[in-house]
Amino acid sequence: MKWNDITKVLAAAIGAAAGLLGEWNVLLTILAAFMVLDYLTGLIVAWRGKSPKTETGGVSSRAGFDGLIRKFMIMIVVLVATLLDAAIGNAARVFQTAATMYYIANEGISILENTALMGVRYPAFLSNALETLREKGDSAGAE
Repeated sequence: MKWNDITKVLAAAIGAAAGLLGEWNVLLTILAAFMVLDYLTGLIVAWRGKSPKTETGGVSSRAGFDGLIRKFMIMIVVLVATLLDAAIGNAARVFQTAATMYYIANEGISILENTALMGVRYPAFLSNALETLREKGDSAGAE
């Protein structure tokens, strides 16, 4: 398979997933950005030999692939939430919003953890805000 064919298949898959997620909104953009930042900061931590995900603390293709699979599975959960909203006729997308907020918080916390592993301090209000967002996302669907 040529690189051109691979990019076409990937673009079609991303387009189909975006279509299933409905209107792309700011929360989905934030989630996508946080996922990329989390992956990149995780790579930096591993490159510096400080990763808790490997025995040596270094870069591992297995750990990197597992991280990408987790990101993919997060998007599957957000898609399930979106489809649930559609199934019950919820135009406000309550479940999609709640799931997206929950995962934004998780990814944000992971980014902060990665920066801490590199010795970068961060203000407590950031982790507090992310914890609050995660709690809001976790309980929003139950209201």
